[in-house]
Amino acid sequence: MRLDEITAEDLTAEQAAVLDAIRSGPRGASGRGPALRGLVGPYGVWVRAPSVGIEAQALGAAVRFASPLPESVKEAAICTVGAFFRAKFEFAAHRILGLEAGLDPADLEALRIGDTPSFAGDEATSHAVAAELVRDHRISDATYTAAVDAFGETGLVELVTTVGYYCLISVTLNAFEIPLPDDWDDPFPD
Repeated sequence: MRLDEITAEDLTAEQAAVLDAIRSGPRGASGRGPALRGLVGPYGVWVRAPSVGIEAQALGAAVRFASPLPESVKEAAICTVGAFFRAKFEFAAHRILGLEAGLDPADLEALRIGDTPSFAGDEATSHAVAAELVRDHRISDATYTAAVDAFGETGLVELVTTVGYYCLISVTLNAFEIPLPDDWDDPFPD
């Protein structure tokens, strides 16, 4: 990790407000996950820049917990982004959530090793949107049409926002070399 270790006791009032927002929001309400482990993942980065951190965590809460997109659709996109960036923390965390959402372990393994998954239905459309955006920086007309047919315009806006948000998380984790918790398996060992 490139950042100095930080504890909740080290935080300024503004930084503590970001941590409180993370812990008291929908992430903390779930009663599990990295938000309750403390200053891990992107949260330990964002508390250091409160004006950005408070907004980034709020966008994440909206994307993850307020969007009506099915969890499997969101997780197909999130795991696609995490695998593309080889963001260890992101992919490891969302692989678990993807499995809980009903994604096939073989599809998640295909993403992890850089192969094309065999998602079906809406998950395939979600993956296509995410893969084209990170790889080509746009989506094809065919993928756009399929996504609007599957999710509607509002749903596609939410999906594209999800992809963009997880690009932010992935580059944040990679830039600061954020480690995995000790009890997690490394999806991309060096």
